Order: sequence, then C-alpha cells, then structure tokens
Amino acid sequence: MSENEKVAALIVAAGGGSRMGGGVPKQFRDLGGRPMLAWSQAALVRHPAVDLVLTMVAPDQIETVRDMLPDAWFEVGGVSRRESVANGLRHLAVAGVTKVLIHDAARPFLSADVIDRVLAGLGAADGAMPVLPVADTLARTDDRADGLYLGDVVPRDGVVRVQTPQGFHLQSVIAAHAAWPADAEATDDTQMVRRLGGRVALVQGDAMLEKITYPDDLAGADMRLSWETRTAMGFDVHRLEDGEELWLGGVLIPHHQGLSGHSDADVALHALTDALLGTIAAGDIGTHFPPSDPQWKGAESGQFLQHAAKLIAEKGGRIDFVDLTIICEAPKIGPHRVAMVERIAGLLNIEEGRVSLKATTTERLGFTGRGEGIATQAVATVRLPSGATA
Repeated sequence: MSENEKVAALIVAAGGGSRMGGGVPKQFRDLGGRPMLAWSQAALVRHPAVDLVLTMVAPDQIETVRDMLPDAWFEVGGVSRRESVANGLRHLAVAGVTKVLIHDAARPFLSADVIDRVLAGLGAADGAMPVLPVADTLARTDDRADGLYLGDVVPRDGVVRVQTPQGFHLQSVIAAHAAWPADAEATDDTQMVRRLGGRVALVQGDAMLEKITYPDDLAGADMRLSWETRTAMGFDVHRLEDGEELWLGGVLIPHHQGLSGHSDADVALHALTDALLGTIAAGDIGTHFPPSDPQWKGAESGQFLQHAAKLIAEKGGRIDFVDLTIICEAPKIGPHRVAMVERIAGLLNIEEGRVSLKATTTERLGFTGRGEGIATQAVATVRLPSGATA
C-alpha cells in the first residue's frame, strides 16, 4: 500500500434494530460478554492497514456508545443507512482518507483475512466486497388468495451472497452518493458505485460474517463462539527498605518498611498483571509501563492491573479466576487478606469468589526468610473466543 494512502473504516450502527425486538438495538446487545458493535470495532482498530475507525450512531445513542466504547470516534448518522454513510464520508474526506471500508455493525465476526482481501481487491477496481456462493435452492413464491405456494426455481449460477465490509476509493463512493437519487434507497454502497459505471471486485467472504437480524440469529452467533481457556503465571520480587510505604494487593499496610520500586512497588499486583498479560501473550508489565519512563514513578499499580484486564476485554475475553501467593516473613498477611481480595476483585470487575489470595513463608530461608524482600507468584485463568477474531 502506498505511503500516501490513508485507509479508514466506517461502521454503520445507527439503526434501531426493530426486527430484533426487546427494546435494545441489536448492535448494543451482549454477544460473548461485550456489545455486538465492539467486535467489529475492535477488529478494525487492530488491523495494521486501517488508520481510522469512525462509527455512525443515532442521536439518542451517543451516551450509550460513549459508555461502551469511550475511546471510539463516533458521529451522528442519518434517518437511513444511506444518509448515515454519506455523513460519515464527509467526515472522512476532511480527515484526508483515500480508501474506506464500509461495514455493518450487525456483522460482528470480522477477520483480518477478509479485510486484507477487500483492500487487495481495490487494486484494479473502484470497489470490492466479500461474497459467498449460494448453497441452498432458490425459488420464487406464488402468492394466491388461498395461501402462499412454491413458484419457479431461480438458477443459482452467477448468484452470490453479499457481505461487508465493502471497500472503495473514497472519491468514487462520494461521487456515487452525490449522484444517487434523493428519493431512492440503496441496500448497500456497491450498487451506487456500479450505477456510475464503476467496477466492483468480488473477493472471498467468510461464513462467520453472517448478518444478525433476528433473535434466533443472535442465539446462533453465541453458539458459533467457541472458547479456549488460557492459564499463565506471573512472578515478582521487590526489596524491603526503610522510609517506603508498603502496598500489597492494592492495600496500604502499616509496617516499619515498605517495598522499593519505580512505581508503588506493589509486588502482588505486579505479579498478577504479568499473569494476565501472559494469557493473551502481551508481554510483561515492563513492556507496557517501562521503569525508565518517569511518568510511572510512584504510580499506583492498580492502573497496571486494570490495563491488563482491559486488553483481555478488548479481545472478548473473560477473567475466570486469579490466584496469588505472597511469600514473606513479615508483615502477617492474614489480617489484610479480605481487604486485598475486595480490592483486586474491584480492580478486575469480577466477583470476590474468583480471587484467591494466600500467604506463605520460606522458613527463614533465602532473601524473604531474612526479611530483605517480598515475592509473589500469581496464576490467572481466562477464556478467549476462538471461533472469531477477538
């Protein structure tokens, strides 16, 4: 891709989802532990070829989206899908975008491979879209006064099922929208580009990109999600020194010495942060919060733990259980265990029953036995969706 090209994704999420029922628009329904909209939004944000992601929402959905996706860029759409896309294209034109992927929020399981294929299809065409072959027999209906009957079979040759994201050179799709009759609707943007004589390339779609419209579709999407369980360990050590505060498990503990480190040196939260990062193969705490960076000097370690939890949530993951063992001769951990469990559960937004915290000594052997420092080992178990790109 040329260095001068700037690719944006435009997610259409302003619909009311009336066919889903239940009062909550389908794009905000829970799917695998997070809103349906968050799935495709995360997939597009993570893709290395996508520079910007803009989501179009209805005016009364702004606060909902702000709460669900606080870091997302969103703008107000129109009363129809076509108007929402047109509004979004105007914002992207100002942002210097050259190519755009237009995607329906109701197709949550978007893979990086599909994005790659659509962008590659734009090489010699004005637009590109993923499609699937039609496997079922197609037939017309014969509507009579006494009932609905089977009509003629429709040949499947040359017929495909259309999906999103649909990719375009930005100026091509802007021109197509400008030329489209104001009193006509379009089911998607490729037909608008074709009306001006543009060519739309077809690329291989993905069965996971089925559109969610009805309640049964949502149930089917949940069933398509398969989960894999991952477990990882973390270990950390800090030295005890005079003149320092002692933070353990997010709790300030009265003691004649405290732990020394660049942050607040909470050895328990550091070990647990590394364990959580390990479940998603995201490096260690130093990767995300380097001790050489002065902004983390004296920082509260709870934010490190919440950062790891956020990365897991962005992948659609769920924290099932965490277990910590604090190794020290002093102070006694027992009187503070309940407070630590409460604090850790609160930081991770999980039930206290999913947090195990224990303490042991080394029978006065080694550096912990001599009272020179405190160590913690932590184990975290999470579930990640393996049936779709997380």
